[in-house]
Amino acid sequence: MTLEAKINEELKNSIKSGDKIRMETLRSIRASIIEFNKSGAGREMNEEDGLKILNSAAKKRKDAIALYEQGNRTDLADKEKQELAIIGEFLPKQLSDDEVKSIIKKIKDEVGASDIKDLGKVMGPVMKELKGKADGAKVQQFVKEMLTN
Repeated sequence: MTLEAKINEELKNSIKSGDKIRMETLRSIRASIIEFNKSGAGREMNEEDGLKILNSAAKKRKDAIALYEQGNRTDLADKEKQELAIIGEFLPKQLSDDEVKSIIKKIKDEVGASDIKDLGKVMGPVMKELKGKADGAKVQQFVKEMLTN
């Protein structure tokens, strides 16, 4: 089942159950999918495109949570957290910090990186390996830690 079909099915279920936050979140994802389909990419949306849409939506929610928490708007931050959890249901399972670090170490050893100057050499293959499975900012932090120690 494609992402679009899953979203449409879940949207129908949320409308029937009257879950307002879930319905709004799924509608925003669906709007992004429709926007992609009308963008003139000249092809069907594939799994990678769907992953980009979901990651983008998740990043927007994370940024909004941070801003709302800075402004002491816990009510709005809580709503964004609920939306982020709903988006997370459609994303691949996120790897633990230990799993991410072991993959980074393996790739670091493969490319022969030794210090922070080799950051670019390591980040490319690491992000290719971890795409959608780990937060990019966290991955970059771990890579920098490993290269400076």
